[in-house]
Parts: sequence; structure tokens; C-alpha cells
Amino acid sequence: MSTPYCCPNCRTNRTRFNIIEQVVQAVKLDPQSGTIVETFEENNAGPFHASYNGPDKRIQCGSCGLIEDERTFIKFGER
Repeated sequence: MSTPYCCPNCRTNRTRFNIIEQVVQAVKLDPQSGTIVETFEENNAGPFHASYNGPDKRIQCGSCGLIEDERTFIKFGER
């Protein structure tokens, strides 16, 4: 379903946006070097690793550059 967007910052842009798809990768890093020691699957990260529960995509205004959750742009587009 398509919904109109409007930028909540500049309030004039309704046509130019960047859709940013977020890809989650659960990893364990070496504390000294920062290199990846282990990569976890989505549902099997272990008891001490919180799973990602953020948005699947974010939107960037093509005019002013504001990056926010898609719901924010949708709410301003409904006006």
C-alpha cells in the first residue's frame, strides 16, 4: 500500500525521498581490536544478546537530509 510522505523538518518536500533498508547482522566483537569474532543467526544469538527490534526501513528527505522513521513521514503526509 502506497502512502504519501511529507518531511516534518522542511514541511514542503512531498516528492523526493531516499528509502534506507536496514539489514541486521548480530555479531560478537573482539574488545581490543574490534574485529568480528562470531556471527549469530537471527533467532540464535544467545541469552546475553538482545535481538534487534527497530524499523526495517528509514526515510531520508531528499531536500533537507533529515533521516527518521517511516511513520514520521507518513503522519506528516496525512495532513
